[in-house]
Amino acid sequence: MTDSNQSSPTILLAQDLIRRPSVTPEDKGCQALLSERLASLGFKAEQLDFGEVKNLWLRKGMEGPLLTFAGHTDVVPTGPEAQWTHPPFEAAIQDGTLYGRGSADMKGSIAAMVTACERFLKNHPDHGGSIAFLITSDEEGPAVDGTVKVVEVLERRGEKIDWCLVGEPTSTEKVGDVIKNGRRGSLGARLIVRGKQGHVAYPHLAINPIHQFAPALAELISQEWDQGNEFFPPTTFQISNINSGTGATNVIPGELEMLFNFRFSTEVTDTELRQHVETILNQHDLDYTIEWALSGNPFLTPEGELVDAMVSSIKSVMGIQTKLSTTGGTSDGRFIAPTGAQVVELGPLNATIHQVNERVTTQELDDLSAIYEGILEQLLL
Repeated sequence: MTDSNQSSPTILLAQDLIRRPSVTPEDKGCQALLSERLASLGFKAEQLDFGEVKNLWLRKGMEGPLLTFAGHTDVVPTGPEAQWTHPPFEAAIQDGTLYGRGSADMKGSIAAMVTACERFLKNHPDHGGSIAFLITSDEEGPAVDGTVKVVEVLERRGEKIDWCLVGEPTSTEKVGDVIKNGRRGSLGARLIVRGKQGHVAYPHLAINPIHQFAPALAELISQEWDQGNEFFPPTTFQISNINSGTGATNVIPGELEMLFNFRFSTEVTDTELRQHVETILNQHDLDYTIEWALSGNPFLTPEGELVDAMVSSIKSVMGIQTKLSTTGGTSDGRFIAPTGAQVVELGPLNATIHQVNERVTTQELDDLSAIYEGILEQLLL
């Protein structure tokens, strides 16, 4: 482990970023700060904005292979500010802990990436390959005008990412103890089951959509969609909302609405899941409509150059053997992996992300910066 310093370049930059209240899709000058900071190192900035979303592509060098650091400057809302120990955008440090919205997710990671590059380029000006940053202000929101649009631009002009390091907070007990070498896919749906509204005393004149749907629901809940594999847990089906009725006790409802989601492995495709669900609904002779929304397919980066470099650097800096994992939610890695890039996520502890009093220790960020520097050395020297 490195020795942490509350005035280290990593901590100072993290504070500067946190003090900018960049709630999705706002950036509040974070990307301009990064552009200015990296310009002196030879990075060329390209702003690729879409709609209200700001996206920054920074690249140094044009030769392959290309190592890209990916991250987001947007943060989720703070929640009740009165419940914070320190104001959420003050970036206060108390007893070696940095408090602030985005400290863990993921302005701290971005700061560590920048300072790692600064040290690496100072020590190795003649390194091989190229380095880039892909930064968006729309990861915590709809994620339709952010990383996915930048990747489309890069694909159109044949600019290929070989290795991508995403700074999402992956660690659980100690920095680097868990890295994400893949993520499950996410498939959501809105289901409407139609019946016929009527009086509860005259059920023969109505069709209760709750009663009609109940057997199908039981079947959906009891399904085994797949058994997972060595990298992914089994696919899960979860209902997030189900609504029906007028609020009156004497009215049979005319409609039922349900929202549900699959988190799925590489053992099944989104098309297969859709077909399976609709087959079950059709077998129960329901009058229904369904709207599907695919947030991202699963991806997996097996052991190779990027995974090996990360495992080696974590071992060198932290003295621990990291664990490869594909658990958790989605990330912008889902947009980058389909291009053929190796994509792995590594960031600080995730225990307080999206919570009141989100925080990281200053030691975490300094250690993370050292790990990122080691990865650069492993891949580009």
